[in-house]
Amino acid sequence: MVFHGYVAHNPGDTLVPYTYEPEPLGAEDVEVAISHCGICHSDVHIIDGDWGHHHPAVAGHEVVGTVAALGSNVKSLQIGQRVGIGWQSGSCMECEWCIRGETNLCPNSLATCKDRPGGFADRIRVDARFAFPIPDALDSVNAAPLLCGGITVYAPLAHFGVRPSDRVGVIGIGGLGHLAVQFAAKMGCEVTAFSTSPSKEAEARTLGAHHFINSKDDAQMKAARRSLDFIISTVNVNLDWDSYIKVLRPDGMLCFVGALSDPIQISTGLLLGNRRSVSGSPIGSRAQMQEMLDFAARHQVVAQTELLPMAEINTALDKVRRNEARYRMVVSV
Repeated sequence: MVFHGYVAHNPGDTLVPYTYEPEPLGAEDVEVAISHCGICHSDVHIIDGDWGHHHPAVAGHEVVGTVAALGSNVKSLQIGQRVGIGWQSGSCMECEWCIRGETNLCPNSLATCKDRPGGFADRIRVDARFAFPIPDALDSVNAAPLLCGGITVYAPLAHFGVRPSDRVGVIGIGGLGHLAVQFAAKMGCEVTAFSTSPSKEAEARTLGAHHFINSKDDAQMKAARRSLDFIISTVNVNLDWDSYIKVLRPDGMLCFVGALSDPIQISTGLLLGNRRSVSGSPIGSRAQMQEMLDFAARHQVVAQTELLPMAEINTALDKVRRNEARYRMVVSV
């Protein structure tokens, strides 16, 4: 049996049709017939070689499809069932982190489209324990971006114990930020959106933000000092982080989910005096992934998407490269 996908043979190449033999279906594996796949900047980094040489590269890690084949030991899924696969598609299941249920911290984690062919294809084979049932209430186009973008912003809110009474800030209203605002607001938090684009205020409020701050306005940033319990940064550019630390209340946290290419600079005095902290967060655990999907279905967390056919994958990737996606690109098989 052969799978059909789109590959970059070398860093930066335009994707072209590609036929390849999949790995044998293991006892714990599932084969999924793909219907949709979301696109995020991680796919661009892999294709363009920014994260090392993983070519020939079949990218894509926000996969939605139906179960087409099951390994002999798989009892949790059924043929024809709709499932989703995110960034992680395997772990050792034996280390202390896996035993604790925090498989996303496993040092031997397998990435869906970096360590094997990913979702820009008609089929994929992965460990069935990383294929998650999609609730009926979630449309497949909406579900795809949740499998990476959604879990990336949901996981820190869950892990760090953000409560409905908390006041939460979201830096950046884009592919991650527009989901973070929705999750925090629907958790019952009072949400403040930070953006350098004042034109995004109306949209941020529509998504659920109670307040909006133009982060270029020093007066607005100063007025917000000591007002928030938790701030999640979704941007990939360096900012004046001290100004955000000052916005935190005592015991507040600034959490990074957007990857920065340059080191951050923060004055330790701003942390020590009010017991503030800084953290980062990767994707979530298996339990958090299913919890996030169920929460999104129940509370109608909706990714803003643009849908194109898989045959136009290069057009979709270029929109992501140019930051023209509003806010998540999805391709359909």
